[in-house]
Amino acid sequence: MLKGLYKVYMETVHGTRRGVLYVYDGKMMGGNLAFAFIGTYRESSGEVFAELSTRRHNDDPAHQPLLKTDVVALTLRGRQQGEQYHFEGGTTALPGIAFRLVMTPISEATAPPVISPGQGIANGLYSIHIRMLDGIDGGNTGVVLLLDGAMRGGDAYFDYQGTYASSNGKWKGELINHEHTPSEGAPLLFGGYEVGIGFSGTYSEGGAVATATALVGKRSVRFSAVLKKMAEA
Repeated sequence: MLKGLYKVYMETVHGTRRGVLYVYDGKMMGGNLAFAFIGTYRESSGEVFAELSTRRHNDDPAHQPLLKTDVVALTLRGRQQGEQYHFEGGTTALPGIAFRLVMTPISEATAPPVISPGQGIANGLYSIHIRMLDGIDGGNTGVVLLLDGAMRGGDAYFDYQGTYASSNGKWKGELINHEHTPSEGAPLLFGGYEVGIGFSGTYSEGGAVATATALVGKRSVRFSAVLKKMAEA
Protein backbone atom coordinates (compact mmCIF):
# COMPACT_ATOMS: atom_id res chain seq x y z
CA MET A 1 0.00 0.00 0.00
CA LEU A 2 1.21 3.47 -0.90
CA LYS A 3 1.72 5.12 2.49
CA GLY A 4 4.45 6.90 4.47
CA LEU A 5 7.34 9.27 3.76
CA TYR A 6 9.04 9.28 0.35
CA LYS A 7 11.80 11.16 -1.42
CA VAL A 8 10.74 12.14 -4.93
CA TYR A 9 12.63 12.59 -8.19
CA MET A 10 10.88 14.65 -10.88
CA GLU A 11 11.88 15.02 -14.53
CA THR A 12 10.73 16.81 -17.69
CA VAL A 13 12.53 17.99 -20.84
CA HIS A 14 13.32 21.15 -18.85
CA GLY A 15 15.39 19.35 -16.19
CA THR A 16 15.06 17.55 -12.88
CA ARG A 17 14.04 18.39 -9.31
CA ARG A 18 13.86 16.56 -5.98
CA GLY A 19 11.71 16.79 -2.86
CA VAL A 20 9.69 14.80 -0.37
CA LEU A 21 6.09 13.58 -0.12
CA TYR A 22 4.14 12.21 2.82
CA VAL A 23 1.35 9.90 1.70
CA TYR A 24 -1.62 9.06 3.94
CA ASP A 25 -5.39 8.53 3.80
CA GLY A 26 -5.69 9.36 0.09
CA LYS A 27 -3.58 12.52 0.36
CA MET A 28 -0.09 13.54 -0.79
CA MET A 29 1.64 16.46 0.97
CA GLY A 30 5.21 17.62 0.55
CA GLY A 31 7.56 19.91 -1.29
CA ASN A 32 11.13 21.13 -1.62
CA LEU A 33 13.24 24.29 -1.28
CA ALA A 34 10.80 26.50 -3.20
CA PHE A 35 7.50 24.70 -3.77
CA ALA A 36 4.78 22.90 -1.82
CA PHE A 37 3.17 19.80 -3.35
CA ILE A 38 -0.49 19.25 -2.50
CA GLY A 39 -2.53 16.38 -3.86
CA THR A 40 -4.71 13.31 -3.63
CA TYR A 41 -4.47 9.75 -4.90
CA ARG A 42 -6.44 6.56 -5.29
CA GLU A 43 -5.35 2.98 -5.88
CA SER A 44 -7.16 0.64 -8.27
CA SER A 45 -6.19 -2.74 -9.76
CA GLY A 46 -2.51 -2.32 -9.03
CA GLU A 47 -2.30 1.23 -10.35
CA VAL A 48 -2.15 4.59 -8.57
CA PHE A 49 -3.94 7.67 -9.93
CA ALA A 50 -2.81 10.99 -8.50
CA GLU A 51 -3.71 14.67 -8.80
CA LEU A 52 -0.87 16.90 -7.62
CA SER A 53 -0.61 20.70 -7.60
CA THR A 54 2.34 22.99 -6.88
CA ARG A 55 2.48 26.27 -4.97
CA ARG A 56 5.54 28.49 -4.47
CA HIS A 57 6.64 29.34 -0.91
CA ASN A 58 10.14 30.72 -1.62
CA ASP A 59 10.38 33.85 -3.80
CA ASP A 60 14.10 33.44 -4.53
CA PRO A 61 14.39 33.62 -8.36
CA ALA A 62 17.27 31.15 -8.24
CA HIS A 63 14.66 28.41 -7.67
CA GLN A 64 12.81 28.11 -10.98
CA PRO A 65 9.78 25.84 -11.50
CA LEU A 66 10.33 22.63 -13.41
CA LEU A 67 7.28 23.27 -15.61
CA LYS A 68 7.98 27.01 -16.11
CA THR A 69 5.01 28.14 -14.03
CA ASP A 70 4.66 28.44 -10.25
CA VAL A 71 1.15 26.99 -10.03
CA VAL A 72 0.41 23.85 -11.97
CA ALA A 73 -2.01 20.92 -11.65
CA LEU A 74 -0.63 17.52 -12.63
CA THR A 75 -2.48 14.32 -13.48
CA LEU A 76 -0.33 11.24 -12.87
CA ARG A 77 -0.68 7.50 -13.34
CA GLY A 78 1.74 4.98 -11.88
CA ARG A 79 2.45 1.65 -10.30
CA GLN A 80 4.85 0.01 -7.90
CA GLN A 81 8.20 -1.27 -9.21
CA GLY A 82 10.13 -2.99 -6.43
CA GLU A 83 10.16 -0.62 -3.45
CA GLN A 84 9.61 2.44 -5.66
CA TYR A 85 6.53 3.95 -7.31
CA HIS A 86 6.92 5.24 -10.87
CA PHE A 87 4.49 7.80 -12.29
CA GLU A 88 4.02 9.46 -15.66
CA GLY A 89 1.65 12.25 -16.65
CA GLY A 90 1.42 15.93 -17.38
CA THR A 91 -0.70 19.04 -17.19
CA THR A 92 -3.28 20.51 -19.53
CA ALA A 93 -1.56 23.89 -19.07
CA LEU A 94 1.46 22.58 -20.99
CA PRO A 95 0.22 19.93 -23.43
CA GLY A 96 2.88 17.68 -24.87
CA ILE A 97 5.30 18.09 -21.95
CA ALA A 98 5.73 14.71 -20.26
CA PHE A 99 6.27 14.65 -16.49
CA ARG A 100 7.92 11.71 -14.73
CA LEU A 101 8.00 11.16 -10.96
CA VAL A 102 9.72 8.42 -8.95
CA MET A 103 8.93 7.93 -5.26
CA THR A 104 11.40 6.04 -3.04
CA PRO A 105 10.41 5.22 0.56
CA ILE A 106 12.31 6.78 3.47
CA SER A 107 12.55 4.71 6.64
CA GLU A 108 10.62 6.14 9.60
CA ALA A 109 12.07 3.62 12.07
CA THR A 110 13.93 6.29 14.06
CA ALA A 111 11.13 8.87 14.07
CA PRO A 112 10.37 10.16 17.59
CA PRO A 113 7.07 8.72 18.93
CA VAL A 114 4.04 11.01 19.09
CA ILE A 115 3.82 12.54 22.56
CA SER A 116 0.55 14.46 22.14
CA PRO A 117 -2.40 14.45 19.71
CA GLY A 118 -1.52 18.08 18.90
CA GLN A 119 -4.86 19.74 19.53
CA GLY A 120 -3.45 23.30 19.68
CA ILE A 121 -1.68 24.17 16.46
CA ALA A 122 -3.76 23.32 13.39
CA ASN A 123 -3.00 20.27 11.26
CA GLY A 124 -1.73 21.21 7.82
CA LEU A 125 1.14 21.53 5.38
CA TYR A 126 3.45 24.41 6.31
CA SER A 127 6.38 26.05 4.61
CA ILE A 128 9.40 26.37 6.90
CA HIS A 129 12.06 29.05 6.51
CA ILE A 130 15.15 28.66 8.67
CA ARG A 131 17.82 31.21 9.61
CA MET A 132 20.98 30.33 11.53
CA LEU A 133 21.77 32.19 14.78
CA ASP A 134 24.90 33.10 16.76
CA GLY A 135 26.74 34.61 13.80
CA ILE A 136 26.50 31.56 11.53
CA ASP A 137 25.64 32.44 7.93
CA GLY A 138 22.98 30.61 6.00
CA GLY A 139 19.59 29.02 6.33
CA ASN A 140 17.26 26.68 4.54
CA THR A 141 13.70 26.35 3.29
CA GLY A 142 11.36 23.39 2.99
CA VAL A 143 7.97 22.10 4.05
CA VAL A 144 6.61 20.19 7.02
CA LEU A 145 3.29 18.45 7.60
CA LEU A 146 1.84 18.75 11.11
CA LEU A 147 -0.62 15.94 11.69
CA ASP A 148 -2.01 14.99 15.11
CA GLY A 149 1.31 15.38 16.92
CA ALA A 150 3.53 13.97 14.16
CA MET A 151 5.84 16.00 11.90
CA ARG A 152 6.93 14.85 8.43
CA GLY A 153 8.62 16.97 5.78
CA GLY A 154 11.84 18.02 4.13
CA ASP A 155 13.31 19.45 0.95
CA ALA A 156 15.48 18.38 -1.99
CA TYR A 157 18.21 16.92 0.24
CA PHE A 158 16.82 16.36 3.75
CA ASP A 159 13.79 14.81 5.40
CA TYR A 160 12.32 15.77 8.77
CA GLN A 161 10.65 13.33 11.15
CA GLY A 162 9.41 14.56 14.50
CA THR A 163 6.79 15.01 17.17
CA TYR A 164 5.29 18.05 18.91
CA ALA A 165 2.88 19.17 21.60
CA SER A 166 0.92 22.43 21.57
CA SER A 167 -1.57 24.35 23.68
CA ASN A 168 -2.48 27.91 24.64
CA GLY A 169 -0.45 29.45 21.81
CA LYS A 170 2.80 27.64 22.65
CA TRP A 171 4.37 24.56 21.12
CA LYS A 172 7.50 22.44 21.50
CA GLY A 173 8.91 19.24 20.16
CA GLU A 174 11.77 17.32 18.66
CA LEU A 175 12.70 16.04 15.24
CA ILE A 176 15.39 14.11 13.41
CA ASN A 177 16.94 15.60 10.26
CA HIS A 178 18.24 13.00 7.77
CA GLU A 179 20.10 13.55 4.50
CA HIS A 180 18.10 11.53 1.95
CA THR A 181 20.11 12.76 -1.10
CA PRO A 182 23.66 14.20 -1.00
CA SER A 183 24.04 17.78 -2.28
CA GLU A 184 25.55 18.15 -5.76
CA GLY A 185 27.28 21.42 -4.80
CA ALA A 186 29.03 22.65 -1.68
CA PRO A 187 28.55 20.50 1.44
CA LEU A 188 25.52 21.54 3.50
CA LEU A 189 25.74 22.29 7.23
CA PHE A 190 23.74 19.19 8.22
CA GLY A 191 25.08 17.06 5.34
CA GLY A 192 26.33 13.62 6.31
CA TYR A 193 24.81 13.75 9.80
CA GLU A 194 21.68 12.44 11.45
CA VAL A 195 20.81 15.58 13.39
CA GLY A 196 18.65 15.67 16.50
CA ILE A 197 16.79 18.95 16.98
CA GLY A 198 14.77 20.30 19.90
CA PHE A 199 12.55 23.36 19.50
CA SER A 200 10.01 25.58 21.24
CA GLY A 201 8.01 28.63 20.22
CA THR A 202 4.56 30.07 19.62
CA TYR A 203 1.78 29.52 17.07
CA SER A 204 -1.21 31.37 15.67
CA GLU A 205 -4.00 30.56 13.23
CA GLY A 206 -1.85 30.80 10.10
CA GLY A 207 1.58 29.72 11.26
CA ALA A 208 4.21 29.41 13.95
CA VAL A 209 7.70 30.46 14.99
CA ALA A 210 10.30 28.53 16.92
CA THR A 211 13.85 28.64 18.18
CA ALA A 212 15.73 25.36 17.85
CA THR A 213 19.00 23.75 18.86
CA ALA A 214 20.57 21.08 16.64
CA LEU A 215 23.34 18.69 17.61
CA VAL A 216 25.60 18.39 14.52
CA GLY A 217 28.24 15.85 15.44
CA LYS A 218 29.68 17.30 18.67
CA ARG A 219 28.65 20.84 17.73
CA SER A 220 25.53 22.58 19.03
CA VAL A 221 23.89 24.92 16.47
CA ARG A 222 20.95 27.27 17.06
CA PHE A 223 18.49 28.53 14.45
CA SER A 224 15.12 30.22 14.15
CA ALA A 225 12.24 28.91 12.05
CA VAL A 226 9.13 30.55 10.61
CA LEU A 227 6.24 28.33 9.52
CA LYS A 228 3.36 29.46 7.29
CA LYS A 229 0.36 27.30 6.56
CA MET A 230 0.02 26.31 2.90
CA ALA A 231 -2.83 23.76 2.91
CA GLU A 232 -5.20 21.83 5.14
CA ALA A 233 -4.05 18.35 6.12
